Amino acid sequence: MAQTIYLHDLGFIPYREAWAYQEQLLQQNLQIKLAFYATQQSWLAQHGTTLSPAMAQTRHYLLLCEHPPVITLGKNGKEAHLLASPEQLKRLGIDYVHTNRGGDITFHGPGQLVAYPILDLEKCFTDIGKYMRLLEQSVIDLLQEYDIEAGRSPGETGVWLDPDMPRRARKICAMGVRCSRWVTMHGLALNVNTDLHYFDFIIPCGIQGKQVTSMQREIGRTISLEEVKNKWVKHFLHRLSEATGDDVAPAPLSAVQEMHR
Repeated sequence: MAQTIYLHDLGFIPYREAWAYQEQLLQQNLQIKLAFYATQQSWLAQHGTTLSPAMAQTRHYLLLCEHPPVITLGKNGKEAHLLASPEQLKRLGIDYVHTNRGGDITFHGPGQLVAYPILDLEKCFTDIGKYMRLLEQSVIDLLQEYDIEAGRSPGETGVWLDPDMPRRARKICAMGVRCSRWVTMHGLALNVNTDLHYFDFIIPCGIQGKQVTSMQREIGRTISLEEVKNKWVKHFLHRLSEATGDDVAPAPLSAVQEMHR
């Protein structure tokens, strides 16, 4: 079966605006799912069988963007992991946001690839751990194209370099998601050409003693963010298609907008 995912490149956008847009798409999908659940119950009462979740008219979205400097604290995060005062952050032009994703504290800023998949996992697989591993693998696949050997660190979400060497382990991609009725939001932030000095204001992801890195630092040159974005989308869609057994094909968001005219 084929599935469509609608791509929307938001460009350079404040974190709060991108968050609000994610919430809008999430709520649209949740309303569709609630109506579908009611139809399911009615169908079950009349026919004694259930309708497949794949029949719900929910939509998959993939939002891509880059943010001005912002530090975000997840719902399970600790304020103690912020090492700067609100006054310092304001003076430096860094926003600070308490958000509803999982995970702890992280930084978003220029030179990062930020991706927010809004997926109905009931059309894919109902396993949030599998989803997180899929996100990680898509980044690992991408980094291999640049001869950067990356992997996972047991018990620590995200993508790491030298994860088995405590003194050298460094994180290159942070992840944190929210899932409501199997609809996802939030996602990942890959350091491409990111100014890593911003991470000095936090204990990244709340993990003491671990460093952060970027593709630029590892390779020794600036990399086209547009190139990285396009390559990552390819790997993400490949891994999603592989995991679902479906052909997940991209379409521009304008295709959805056209349907509603």
